[in-house]
Order: sequence, then C-alpha cells, then structure tokens
Amino acid sequence: MARPRKNRRIRFNPEVIYFKPRGVPLSGLDEVSLGHDEMEAVRLKNLENLDQIECAKKMDISQSTFQRILSSANKKIAKALVEGKAIKIEE
Repeated sequence: MARPRKNRRIRFNPEVIYFKPRGVPLSGLDEVSLGHDEMEAVRLKNLENLDQIECAKKMDISQSTFQRILSSANKKIAKALVEGKAIKIEE
C-alpha cells in the first residue's frame, strides 16, 4: 500500500495560469502542466532566494521532497521553453 501524500503548504495563488509562445496559435500548441506545489517551489527558490531547507520548512515538507518538486518543475519549464510549448498552472 502506498504511503498517503502529505499536504503541502502553498501561500501563492497565481492570477495568470497560462503562458504560451508568442505568434503561435493556441490550437497548434502542446502544453506542459505545472502543479501548484511546483509553482510554489520555483517561487520560493528563485524569487524569494531562499535555500532549500528554508523552502522545505515553508512548504511543510522534507528537503528531499522539495528537491524532487523543484527538479520536476525546472525540467517542465525548460522543456516548454526549448520545445516551444505552452505552460499551464494547474488549479
């Protein structure tokens, strides 16, 4: 039996939830989905300039879990930028 997922503390609610490359019709785009926890991890680490231990404490998760979430978010963002995909922040 899988371990239940621990709730993550998220203090950010984005007003804009969709980003797409300019000049490309929406109908012809693939999209990458970012979860709220991934967006919060990117915000804390890159905008707030906190170290991973502080970020993990703010999200009420372990440092290794925070690292996995951040790595997943960075990979998705890089894929969208390099391959010209839209980014959707899931609600």
